[in-house]
Amino acid sequence: MTDRSIQPPLVVADDLACSFDVSAPWLNRVLEGKPRQRLHAVDGVSFEIPRGQTLALVGESGCGKSTVARLLVGLYKPTRGHFTFDGQDAHQTYAQSEGHLLRRRIQMIFQDPYASLNPRWRVADIVAEPLREHGILSDDAAVQARVGELLSSVGLSPLDMNKYPHQFSGGQRQRISIARALASNPEFLVCDEPTSALDVSVQAQVLNIMKHLQRQHGLTYLFISHNLAVVRHVSDQVGVMYLGRLVELADKATLFSAPAHPYTRMLLDAIPKMHNTGHARTSVQGEVPNPLNPPTGCAFHPRCPHANDRCRAERPEMVAFRGIKVACHALQEGRLAPSEAV
Repeated sequence: MTDRSIQPPLVVADDLACSFDVSAPWLNRVLEGKPRQRLHAVDGVSFEIPRGQTLALVGESGCGKSTVARLLVGLYKPTRGHFTFDGQDAHQTYAQSEGHLLRRRIQMIFQDPYASLNPRWRVADIVAEPLREHGILSDDAAVQARVGELLSSVGLSPLDMNKYPHQFSGGQRQRISIARALASNPEFLVCDEPTSALDVSVQAQVLNIMKHLQRQHGLTYLFISHNLAVVRHVSDQVGVMYLGRLVELADKATLFSAPAHPYTRMLLDAIPKMHNTGHARTSVQGEVPNPLNPPTGCAFHPRCPHANDRCRAERPEMVAFRGIKVACHALQEGRLAPSEAV
């Protein structure tokens, strides 16, 4: 049996960056003397995901999580860096004629199940679209049988294939989205907050289905969420993003028991704890800076109680620290003591 630990990672993101031109129209810039503006949505993100494991990306809204997801599936092109999938440069492959073969292996589950399904199509057509588009099956009877199998695998009935999306609840629609993503037999699923629009009880059902499918098919997940309770349930590794950059990357047990970066500590300290009801809960302090005018140095320094002049002037790099990766001058210099259990 091959040791998974010595296998190369399936997914490697190396210094991924993506910026968007958000300048005013040309005439406005000429008349008002405004310069061009670029929004750096993702600015140098690097991580690896071993085959069959789950990396979760967390952070406040606007930190770049969804942009990372769209970079990996080829919806956006990176302005810098590379994404390597199973040893091949994915963005080079996407642009070539054989790009459809790679897209079969990488699929995405979107956040909003009400917007990601075509309301004019029956469920049978929605789930069958990847089968026909990728040339996996063409015979109508075979397609119908496969759609029934996919619906059964996510806890729905094959009889549901003749219904329309509006006849289902939010959780059921997200199951249809998962069935559609599984139709091409992918190896890597990018999940962009797939349960955030669902009730808590329905979230648990969808997450359990995803965990079961991962064990059954050996799937690799990038799971994006702002819900740390969900992340704790599904992930193997956790990356914490802030203003387009990773500030901490650690295995799940380490991050939740002894968070290193001040921002990670702030996020975890804000979670209500059933066993510690007498302890005053600390809310996340301050506001995320304007990404069009980010702070100099460490982007977190305006909200960090440990910031000094170096933090304000010099941007910290991700470095190895006690078995994790973290970008924090205070921690590296010993001004911030390593965290105890949270």
